[in-house]
Amino acid sequence: MQDPFYTKEKRVKKSSMLAADAWLDSSLYDMGQSAGRGWTKFQDIMSVFRVRGITRLFVELLSDAFTFGAIGAVLMTALALPAFDATATGEFNKAEDYSVVFQDRYGNEIGRRGIRSDDSVALADMPDYLIKATLATEDRRFYEHFGIDVVGTLRAIASNASGDSGTQGGSSITQQLAKNLFLSSERTIERKVIEAFLAVWLEWHYSKDQILKLYFDHAYMGGGNFGVVAASDFYFGKKVQDISLAEAAMLSGLFKAPTKYAPHVDLAAARARANLVLTNMVAAGFLTEGQVTAARRHPASPVDRTADVNSPNYFLDWAFEEAKTIIEASHHTSNNFVVRTTIDTTLQKYAEDAVTSTVRDSGAQYDVEQAAMVVTDTKGAVRAMVGGVDYGKSQFNRAIVSNRQPGSSYKIFVYAEALEQLGLTPQDLITDRPVCIGDWCPQNYGRNYKGSITLASALAQSLNTVAVTLSIKTGRDSIAALSHRMGLRADYPITRSLALGVASVSVLDMASSYAVLADEGYKTPAYGINRIASLTGDVIFEAHPDEPRERILSETTVKGMNQMLRGVVTGGTGTKARIEGVPAVGKSGTTSSYRDAWFCGFTGNYVAAVWFGNDDYHPTRTLTGGNLPAVAWQKFMAYAHTNIEIKPVFGVDFVPEKVIIAATDPSQVEDAPAERPPTLKPAAARKLVDVADMLRSTLRATQPVTDQASTPIPVETNGL
Repeated sequence: MQDPFYTKEKRVKKSSMLAADAWLDSSLYDMGQSAGRGWTKFQDIMSVFRVRGITRLFVELLSDAFTFGAIGAVLMTALALPAFDATATGEFNKAEDYSVVFQDRYGNEIGRRGIRSDDSVALADMPDYLIKATLATEDRRFYEHFGIDVVGTLRAIASNASGDSGTQGGSSITQQLAKNLFLSSERTIERKVIEAFLAVWLEWHYSKDQILKLYFDHAYMGGGNFGVVAASDFYFGKKVQDISLAEAAMLSGLFKAPTKYAPHVDLAAARARANLVLTNMVAAGFLTEGQVTAARRHPASPVDRTADVNSPNYFLDWAFEEAKTIIEASHHTSNNFVVRTTIDTTLQKYAEDAVTSTVRDSGAQYDVEQAAMVVTDTKGAVRAMVGGVDYGKSQFNRAIVSNRQPGSSYKIFVYAEALEQLGLTPQDLITDRPVCIGDWCPQNYGRNYKGSITLASALAQSLNTVAVTLSIKTGRDSIAALSHRMGLRADYPITRSLALGVASVSVLDMASSYAVLADEGYKTPAYGINRIASLTGDVIFEAHPDEPRERILSETTVKGMNQMLRGVVTGGTGTKARIEGVPAVGKSGTTSSYRDAWFCGFTGNYVAAVWFGNDDYHPTRTLTGGNLPAVAWQKFMAYAHTNIEIKPVFGVDFVPEKVIIAATDPSQVEDAPAERPPTLKPAAARKLVDVADMLRSTLRATQPVTDQASTPIPVETNGL
């Protein structure tokens, strides 16, 4: 019988999670105990290496040295990576792409561009005093160091800290060569580190003599010359083997600052530098004072390079870029070329004189400082280019940069499109009245309106409202398209003021555009190169100006345009461009606020575009295109048409005055070969006039008073 007071208890089952927790706790405890015993054992072992006192100081310093050394090694490796990349290709820096000798249209040398280099002379054949002069000045311990002259570097640092400029640099010859072969000329700490790595690399891979030879061949020596061989020929007209001690000292002085010490730039500075080089040679023990005395007393005299200064430098800069483009496209392996250009040095002098004299005489009055001119023949060959008033002060070529607005000289595109598209003629009438495009209402220069007027009169008076009216009738897009077909290469926005010349153009492109009218409507792009040949005689380019060209304008349009442009010169805004005995045509142009003034035109012989303005775009003092630009244009054309055959302009009725020849006895005239009369230059013409005046005064002073008024003295001035 079951006990009524007995209660059966339920047996609790053991949980698996509880067992796992107990195992984990015990395991962690055992691991902690084991780690503690291991740490204690490690401390017991390391206690053997414990240092105390002064020994500990040295141990700590050594430990930090290893640490920072490892960091420095990683850093230096990172800095050396560019040096590894520079040497990986196995190629050296190119001094310049090409060396070009330029000739004028007749084959006379007029200048050079690019490199002049020559590595054909072995180190053993170079003068001993040239080598000693270079070592004494640039790196006296060259044959002793490992690529980096530590002593020389410390000395240079100390010299710079004391304010002494000195005559030696801190970089070794090997470091300078590393810079010349692999690096740029920027001055940064990173570049100096890379330079040091490259110097060591050069010392590992080349002998000392090989390094010195590379240095002599690749160092820039000023005047576009690389290497002592080319520099010797350029400065002294000699082979490097034949130079004297004084000339060697002058050459060695160029390594530090070739543009500063070049003898054709500053002869006094070059000679002073050469004297310091001679002093260095004595200080280094290479020569005695007695041996250098003669070189001090008779310093080197370079060949005259004034002809280079008087070269058509603006044209040569442009022609060099054009030549490089042609040469690169030819894939010719040579680096040395002779380029026959289209330039006429006599016309170039005329153009320079016309521009500079006009700015000099009247520039201050009109607050204008710069001008540019491009002259071509009627087939596009550039005969003269003036990119500014002084190349020595500014090499910026204003003749080829498309960043100026042409003003009303742009209207030839407007009127040509109207004649071409609408079939108008110069005698057709058009109404000069107010016209607006939206809220823009242009006005004429005199702020008045002529009413009914012919197209020829409208262009001669440069009426703005008529040009805008024509642009509305033809469409501005077609006008812009015609301007590009005629010669404008720069893109510009087509705005409602396009008919008034709000576009970016260059003087060169304006000359090309007007040449279309001078060449009876055919496309006539300006060009400056006739022929390019290598020194071995391989012809890689030859111009063919007589090849068929694209017709841009019809003969009827060209005839009408030329007749209207003739009216601009005879009775319009361009009367100051009139030339007696020459059928001159053209168009003036003036932009808003008088920032730019133009005159563009042509005769049957030449095309010329002239621009006047300021580099900073500040306005002139009310200068118009019919003033100074037309004056400079007329000066040039008057010079250029002296003693030449005056050719007619297509569509213009003009009969040149006949030359009166005095009667003579034919039996007394000897037959002589036909020759072109010598061209009279402006300066020569002025001198002849002065001499004539002096002769007249002398004759009048020696004649009786009664004869002075009755005896005329004939003087021929050729119209000048």
